Amino acid sequence: MNQIEHRLTQTLWKLYNRPQRPAPWKQGGNLPWNEPDFSRRMLREHLDQGHGAASRTDKERAIQLDWLWDKLGLRAGDQVLDVTCGPGLYAVELAHRGCVVTGVDFSPASIDHARNLADARGVTTRCTFTEQDVRQFDYPVAAYGAALFLYGQLSVFQRDETQYLLKQIARALKPGGKLCVELLNVDRLDKTESNWWYTGNTGLWGDTPFLHLGERFWEAESQLVMERFQIIHLESGQMDEILLYDQAYAIPTMTAMMEAAGFEAVETHTHWAGLPLYDADEWVVYVAEKHA
Repeated sequence: MNQIEHRLTQTLWKLYNRPQRPAPWKQGGNLPWNEPDFSRRMLREHLDQGHGAASRTDKERAIQLDWLWDKLGLRAGDQVLDVTCGPGLYAVELAHRGCVVTGVDFSPASIDHARNLADARGVTTRCTFTEQDVRQFDYPVAAYGAALFLYGQLSVFQRDETQYLLKQIARALKPGGKLCVELLNVDRLDKTESNWWYTGNTGLWGDTPFLHLGERFWEAESQLVMERFQIIHLESGQMDEILLYDQAYAIPTMTAMMEAAGFEAVETHTHWAGLPLYDADEWVVYVAEKHA
């Protein structure tokens, strides 16, 4: 047996002896956004116009941006905070419309792309992109007129972290400033416990042959979806284990959390406010105003 075969054997036994259910929030959590190679592959998914799994397509994003511009009452010169901004696809467009935008994300490839995109669009002076975990970002006091937390990214944090982030964003908004949060509708979440597998040689999980094994678990009491991915890299025999958590929130729960953080007049828009998006039925959009 050669070294790779031996490593594959060890990997399969490790897989066989895995815990039947992962413990919520106990074994790391969520994708390795800041790992350079993963970050590069994730950026490739963000920019792929063939799907909207990482970022929405240009056409759908343009529809959203028009809605956000009107709903948040944005004008040229407004200061906007984009939390988990990714590759800057929303931030740069808002800057192109005249806003002054700060984007925060801890994916190095995405932040590099956002800066390059701002330069290409001629809005570098109206964009600041910071490579940092949003939980460690130094939120300035009363600096922004609006904030974005889009595409369900608020759900990848534990509840106490979510409450902390909402408070920090409220702190960073000017009185009367508005926050838009996009979260999956808990009634539409896939709560089926299941498993699946597939093979590939390029994609999010790697650019050499791999076997992907996925498992989904639902924790009804805590309203938590847990997904465990085992990626076996066939050329080396190594295995990566990634745990992805999606914390679900019923509308009354999230509304109460926003109010506790310092927001009022919380609006909820199911089905993405009726916009023609391919997965609109899966989302709830919250628009909340900071206490004046």
